[in-house]
Amino acid sequence: MGRKKLLLPTSSLLLEKKNLLAFSAGVDSSALLFLLLEHHIPFDIALVNYGTRESSDLEEAHAKKLAEKYGFKCYTVKAPQFDSRFEEQARGFRYAFFEELIREEGYETLLTAHQLNDQLEWLFMRLAKGAGLSELLGLEAVTPKANYQIMRPLLEVSKAELLEYLESHGYPYFIDESNEEVKYERNYFRKHFSDPLIAEYKEGIRRSIRYLKADQKRLESQFEVICREKQLHLIRLYASAAKVQAADTILKKMGYLMSAAQREELVRSESLVIGGKWAVEEQNDLLYIAPYSTVDMPKAFKEQCRVAKIPAKIRAYLFEAEIDPASILSHCHGSE
Repeated sequence: MGRKKLLLPTSSLLLEKKNLLAFSAGVDSSALLFLLLEHHIPFDIALVNYGTRESSDLEEAHAKKLAEKYGFKCYTVKAPQFDSRFEEQARGFRYAFFEELIREEGYETLLTAHQLNDQLEWLFMRLAKGAGLSELLGLEAVTPKANYQIMRPLLEVSKAELLEYLESHGYPYFIDESNEEVKYERNYFRKHFSDPLIAEYKEGIRRSIRYLKADQKRLESQFEVICREKQLHLIRLYASAAKVQAADTILKKMGYLMSAAQREELVRSESLVIGGKWAVEEQNDLLYIAPYSTVDMPKAFKEQCRVAKIPAKIRAYLFEAEIDPASILSHCHGSE
């Protein structure tokens, strides 16, 4: 069997970056690791040992051996035992670990090995709950964060192609047997829907996701973020129907996914609090999004907000975050 060749579309973008690879020793992250080596891209790796399987310690030892063999750094951490909501808590712990390393070591990118099957799996999970386009296409090639970027170079490559690549080169990898446990929602959708469909219709699915992302960009041209200060977003709507799409897009970037009921409520309302966390206010052609706060404000600050025409639910966050209401007003008029 000839060696399977795979392209790494973002390789030129990564050559000058300080990259951290989220590594698990499974098929996806192992394939990405060896692709990075083949393209001479500098990187280090970070692995979380959850201790939930017999092979967990072997995978950690394997990661350290790879680091010693190929000359990159390997960071590992043992996770605590999670008694409930394992996937949610494990993800929170994992990203807290990654972001601590990024902050302390000055990494510019976090590389993850999400692939085509993951994209379709996500789409089905959100489709089943009721979602808009930005939620259905939750995985982006590049996601900007406050002080780094998450990059996903393998989004158009299927799991089978990654496995073939590893096998044809004789590269080592581990199989996570917990991926077969359908008690986890993600695994259920993977086993029953995304993997069988990609096995039969890979090229069509790849094209469809590409077309949907192009449609998403066209929809996003109907609104523009004209001001972002800390966690406040001020958006100009060029079409009234763009309100939900704009809120979807911004809140997703802030780590919050709206439910179908919240989306419907947003269509009907010009002022609401979403999930007890986010204030969303529509005022003429402007949409304000900020963390919801109820701190007491002095009369002078309230008057500043009134003069600047800041919606009521946004004011407490401005006070708490020490944002000058007049600066928001200048953005409203300066962008016209």
